[in-house]
Order: sequence, then C-alpha cells, then structure tokens
Amino acid sequence: MRIWVDADACPNPIKEILFRAADRLKIALTLVANKPLRTPPSAYINTIQVAAGFDVADDKIAEELRTGDLVITADIPLAAAVLDKGGRVLDPRGELFTRDNIEARLTMRKFMDELRASGVDTGGPPPFNHGDRQAFAGQLDRLLAQSGPAEFAAKQRVPGA
Repeated sequence: MRIWVDADACPNPIKEILFRAADRLKIALTLVANKPLRTPPSAYINTIQVAAGFDVADDKIAEELRTGDLVITADIPLAAAVLDKGGRVLDPRGELFTRDNIEARLTMRKFMDELRASGVDTGGPPPFNHGDRQAFAGQLDRLLAQSGPAEFAAKQRVPGA
C-alpha cells in the first residue's frame, strides 16, 4: 500500500502527521504538487512535482494509484476517481469518502458550483483547526490498522484484550 497526497492544498499539520506515519510504519508516502515541496529526509517519503494547471496533480495521482492505495484529498472528483480504481480516500479533515457517500458529495459540489456561477457568495470552508487535525489522525490510524502493516496493528492492540 502507498499513501498519495494531493499536496497543493493539504494543510501542513496533516503533512506532518503523514510524515511521522510513513516513517513509523515504513509506508511509502508520495506528495504530488505543482510546486516544490520540502519534506523530511526519509526513505519512505518522496514528492512528484507536476506542471501547473487545472487538475494536473489530481490526474497524476489517479494515473499512478493502485487498488488498496490511500489518497489524501479534499477534491471530490479525484475522490470519485480513486474509489473507481479501488483506492481509499481520506479528506484532510478526517472524512472518509466511500461508495456510500461519494455521489451525494458530487451532487452537492455541482450544486454549489451552480450557485457560485449564478453570483451567490457561498463562502468557503471553515478554517482548519485542532479538531480537524485530531479527526484526521484518528481516521488515519483506523485505516492503517484495518489494512496496514502487521507491526502497526500490533502496536494498536490493547494489552489483555
């Protein structure tokens, strides 16, 4: 399993969580962005810089990912493409995208796009906060424990359970 990050809009606290997880669990982590990224030195962490342009990073992730990979993104169309290829998707605020919720998210996105196109100010997402970071970390731990390396699952077991 590899973790892919749609890194252009991913908050730095989430990247830090992912850097620690990659090293601790020895999982390949690839950040894809249209600008250079700084990452800690690690055999498990790498970056791919793509050309600037609409959806170029998303397209690269969708092209490279394999069944069972995990993608970190808030981009709903990319999430749908990842699910179609058998991947899993986690948004930086801790929401897990699934076959059960992706259609509703795509419909809402289209509706909001139509509102904005007609001149309605829909605002933006709320500021990223500590609760979002905690929700992400908890959901990431659950996902990695379900599918991940045996050493991660062993670390998560409660003694005497």
